[in-house]
Amino acid sequence: MRSNEILAAIKAHEGELVAIRRDIHAHPETGFEEVRTSALVARKLRDWGIETHDGIAGTGVIGTLKGRRPGQRAIALRADMDALHIEERTGLPHRSTVPGKMHACGHDGHTTMLLGAARYLAQNPDFGGTVYFIFQPAEEGQGGAAAMVNEGIFERFPVEAIYGMHNQPGQPVGWFGLRSGAMKAGADSWTVTFGGTGGHGGAKPHLATDPTIVQAHFVLAAQNIIGRNVPPLESAVISVGHLAAGAIGSPNIIPTEVVVAGTARTFSPATRSILERRLREVAEGLASIQGCSCRFAYERTTPPLFCAPEQTDIMAAVAVAMVGKEMVNTNIPLTLGGEDFAFMTERRPGSMIMIGNGVKADGSFHNLHTPLYDFNDNILVLGAAYWASLVCRELRFNDKNLPCD
Repeated sequence: MRSNEILAAIKAHEGELVAIRRDIHAHPETGFEEVRTSALVARKLRDWGIETHDGIAGTGVIGTLKGRRPGQRAIALRADMDALHIEERTGLPHRSTVPGKMHACGHDGHTTMLLGAARYLAQNPDFGGTVYFIFQPAEEGQGGAAAMVNEGIFERFPVEAIYGMHNQPGQPVGWFGLRSGAMKAGADSWTVTFGGTGGHGGAKPHLATDPTIVQAHFVLAAQNIIGRNVPPLESAVISVGHLAAGAIGSPNIIPTEVVVAGTARTFSPATRSILERRLREVAEGLASIQGCSCRFAYERTTPPLFCAPEQTDIMAAVAVAMVGKEMVNTNIPLTLGGEDFAFMTERRPGSMIMIGNGVKADGSFHNLHTPLYDFNDNILVLGAAYWASLVCRELRFNDKNLPCD
């Protein structure tokens, strides 16, 4: 079936998709708490006759659908389900009903688009092989993808390739973007605790070992790591996001402890190791010079997202067939934002595509992770049809080289 026919078939159910998306939006659930959302997903999949496995990594859901044509190949499509700890200020009728939580990244839309594709494919299983619909919890920095991988999803549901999609505010409806190779940065966190004797900062500072001095030098020296240890053609970021020391009511007292914490972003394993090693060396070296102690911790939170060339080419071909070459950017810029879909592409070849979330007539838009953001319901059908077309492209007639159209 051609992409335009798939679009028309899914368009007939647009009202239901909008209702699902807005229902999820109104009831946001943060990482590993997506009980209501995962129950809704599982119920819909079962209603459409799709074999459903829930309770994976706590609240994850996977649907399994076999095509009616012969074929042994299998692929997976992934959507994330969790919301963020943000107070919504859109004022929309379907706004969040949960104080302090909202779908500010569009995961409500991602989930709904994949549900729309699942419904269509269940009703039109004209492909050879198996498709797995992965609904992942806890994408927002809590390792939901890693938890699913660690529970053995690729052993239970073996696939040759895995695909993801994310909305992109600021790009028009009908736009798609992707790139081969590194796409999103690895997002790590680090914490340094400097310890000293403390003392009277006004009367006897010479008798104290002062961790605030170490902290001041460290914050500045950490930036030199990028300029002098990272290869000039590599991209990396070190940022401080937290400082804590002393008591505001006693500014004359040198504290005994200073805590500095931040993030590190990289695109390659080698650069990642450089940042971890040098942050530790700089922190420990400066502390030693000042006679202070140092405790250093580095957490490799999310690996860089690498998009395999073959899967990226497949995703691009499907997008071009749907919207035309002029609406598909196959070399979008690298971004230092993290994406834990990378835990899945570390285990299986895969790629991710961005779908335009729309731009207002005056050129304005609300970005992700902001209180005024809302997923654009006008792309639900397009996103669902894209997923269905991708399955058609990958599994139709048991020939991955035969495009839908």
